Amino acid sequence: MKPGNVLVLPGWEGSGTRHWQSLWEQRHGYRRVEQHDWMKPLRGDWVARLEDVVLSCDEPAVLVAHSLGCILVAAWASHSQNTHRVKAALLVAPGDVERPEIREQIPSWTPIALQALPFPSVLLASRNDPYCAFERARLFAHAWNAQFMDYGDCGHINADSGLASWPEGHVLLQDLMKD
Repeated sequence: MKPGNVLVLPGWEGSGTRHWQSLWEQRHGYRRVEQHDWMKPLRGDWVARLEDVVLSCDEPAVLVAHSLGCILVAAWASHSQNTHRVKAALLVAPGDVERPEIREQIPSWTPIALQALPFPSVLLASRNDPYCAFERARLFAHAWNAQFMDYGDCGHINADSGLASWPEGHVLLQDLMKD
């Protein structure tokens, strides 16, 4: 698989330079799906942008989503006629946009699409993620027909979690790319 067809989907506010997604882009040549506004995300705009980038890939894409990026994958898959152009998805630490304090800030993201994803996916969740309760993440995995992985107490599985380039996560991604 060409590195440019591995699409990195950061969450709200993007992924900073120390985030494993950014480090994977630098190290492996993966392509970030740049959004028009990382600070005030609009679901329709983000879904349209993902659709454009998926259509630009010359072979099936693999999605690497974090936080709001996971919710984006579900929203996109629930409306797109091009889901066959995605080989698989790695969904890491989904953000629960239906929590009142988050819903108030980014209201266009509710309700969360809870249909099965039409491609293989793995969802990793942390037991102490401040943006999504562990059982809620398990519910998302079940609804999306994603393999669920308990990643222990690792916060939001981001730069603050001390993962650096997160080699364990990259092994999971490589496994998804093989199937």
